[in-house]
Amino acid sequence: LALGSTYLANILIWLRGTALWSYLVLCVSEETRLKLWNVSSSKNVLQLPSIFHHLPHLLNKEDSLQPAMYLGQGRTGVSIVMGVPSVKREVHSYLTDTLSSLMSELSAAEKDDCVIVVLIAEADQQYGSGVADNLKLLFPAEIQSGLLEVISPSIHFYPDFSRLRESFGDPKERIRWRTKQNLDYCFLMMYAQSKGTYYVQLEDDIVARPNYFTTMKNFALQQPSEDWMILEFSQLGFIGKMFKSLDLSLIVEFMLMFYKDKPIDWLLDHIMWVKVCNPEKDAKHCDRQKANLRIRFKPSLFQHVGTHSSLAGKIQKLKDKDFGKQTLHKGHANPLAEVTTSLKTYQHFTLEKAYLGEDFFWAFTPVAGDFIRIRFYTPVRIERYFFRSGNIEHPGDKLFNTSVEVLPFDNIQAQKEALTEEREKMPKYHRTEDGFIIVGEPKPVKNL
Repeated sequence: LALGSTYLANILIWLRGTALWSYLVLCVSEETRLKLWNVSSSKNVLQLPSIFHHLPHLLNKEDSLQPAMYLGQGRTGVSIVMGVPSVKREVHSYLTDTLSSLMSELSAAEKDDCVIVVLIAEADQQYGSGVADNLKLLFPAEIQSGLLEVISPSIHFYPDFSRLRESFGDPKERIRWRTKQNLDYCFLMMYAQSKGTYYVQLEDDIVARPNYFTTMKNFALQQPSEDWMILEFSQLGFIGKMFKSLDLSLIVEFMLMFYKDKPIDWLLDHIMWVKVCNPEKDAKHCDRQKANLRIRFKPSLFQHVGTHSSLAGKIQKLKDKDFGKQTLHKGHANPLAEVTTSLKTYQHFTLEKAYLGEDFFWAFTPVAGDFIRIRFYTPVRIERYFFRSGNIEHPGDKLFNTSVEVLPFDNIQAQKEALTEEREKMPKYHRTEDGFIIVGEPKPVKNL
């Protein structure tokens, strides 16, 4: 086919059904497609702006708009889609802790009514595959159910960043960082648009407040009108910003026009200025008008916890004052037992308090042979256990090369059942020399 105009090229490439732009296929009827075909066949048709005007390099490769990597079930029809862009950090990755926080605060019903989309925003496919493999290992049920999706852009999606114009006195590396960040947001928004009613922009170094999902959903549904453009659930940066999915096309179009010029928070403010501000009125009048489009919810539902920015070398200790004090542990009702440890306790964070659900246990660096022992006063039938080390504020303080072992009560038949599979009669668990059965060996997670 001879593509007679950029507009036709735009339509044809979209209608090929790439994963990123397939929403257009859903929105365009057969009758409309025929009309577009007839109109575009005319030599005098006007050339309408498209993504290829702003990113002309995309025309060089057919797969430039198609995710290079995808994990998930393609879930659609949910209330909220949460977008989490993640890039390689020099010091520490907070991604897995962020996902754990987001998903642990969801009820079973809420998990069925949302999608969390992680964008591994790196052209390095080897790095992206490594992150994806780790997420498959850590969250297999969430990926299988459709709750969690993982994508990464094609290596051909990003333009040549070496030719960016300097602006606002920023160094070249910062200009490149904020420019790429704008494109990452565009990629995520367009991928997510057809999946749900609302889209919430998050970051990969946050912790969520309990009941955050229903709180956001109810706040959106209870708005007296549909005139709002942004609902804010955090006062920091681009964290916890909710948009109507129907508005994402407008936002992306505006961002693509100026993605090389300004950071995302400035561009969002400019969109609202264009929509509602009167140049003949003063700044206070403009602020009042914009307040109708940008509505703040308090207290904040998300807290920023990362200190090492995705911009190399940048340290940022930003905290949302409206979030309140973070809950760093959840107490559990444990059976009565005597607890002892060879680890040296740090300050008042004792093992006894952790077992009673009053606080977390914090100790100095362990060495080989250290132990935590739980001795039940009476025999207890254990069906499952939950063991977690590290928290969102100190993600590196984890126990590695650790085993969870149990000493069975003096019951020969019970030991046989524990040590063998029912059908194969093969060893299910291994026994130590002193009679303990190893029931778990938490594996260290790669620092992504």
